[in-house]
Amino acid sequence: MDRYTSEQYQAKQADKTGFISYTKEEHQTWAALYKEQIDLVNRHMANEYLEGLATINLPEHRIPQCNEVSEQLQKNTAWEVVPVPALIGYDRFFKLLSEKKFPAASFIRSKKDFHYVKEPDIFHEIFGHTPLLTNPIAAAFSQHIGQLGTRCDKSDHVWLARLYWFTIEFGLIKDTNGEIKPLGSGLASSPSEIQYAAKDEWVERKPFDILEVLRTPYRIDIKQPIYFVLDNIEQLEEIIKSDIMFYIKMARSQGLKAPHPKLKKAG
Repeated sequence: MDRYTSEQYQAKQADKTGFISYTKEEHQTWAALYKEQIDLVNRHMANEYLEGLATINLPEHRIPQCNEVSEQLQKNTAWEVVPVPALIGYDRFFKLLSEKKFPAASFIRSKKDFHYVKEPDIFHEIFGHTPLLTNPIAAAFSQHIGQLGTRCDKSDHVWLARLYWFTIEFGLIKDTNGEIKPLGSGLASSPSEIQYAAKDEWVERKPFDILEVLRTPYRIDIKQPIYFVLDNIEQLEEIIKSDIMFYIKMARSQGLKAPHPKLKKAG
């Protein structure tokens, strides 16, 4: 499945200046999400995310424009945010990451999907992803994944996406006191899953192992039963220096692990 596949939402189109017009109700949805999520991220998220959120300084009561967020990113890591349609394939996704451009789906979730939306919306993209892109290590990791994606065989894309999923999207990390904190963008932007990932006693939180990560199935439409925990943000640098494609080759030869029982039950 492509990363940006929307089943029910229509993309907003930017004008020639890059401006996207949102309705009053859509701005209100952003404000409600921000109000609920800001307390949760301050309570649960990793310092790397929180430092980035302070740097980005997002508006509370309206949906920000991509170009204003890009201005802040350019000052820190030279990244930018580009609006995209609701559907974008792996080829374009990896190419944009390789160019230090983060693709942002332009629609915002409906009230029905307020607490969990499986399609990435503008709140997930901006509130969830851009704070980590101010961190030089996390930003370099995302670019490296993109560069690999532009060079590898298309059949490897889903394996690279799995590595991205369990780090940038839904990764956990230990803080300086050894406490496990949510790091990933999917957790930062989900009012329901951030607390689940941080505190639920039934969740499996495994030490990060790249081969284990690559062989672990996941689904986009439910809360994750398994998360992987980085020892520190510098571990992403170690992954960059490793031969990721060699590990993908190993993972392909060994195959995916059996789905977690919760993945089966949900289906």
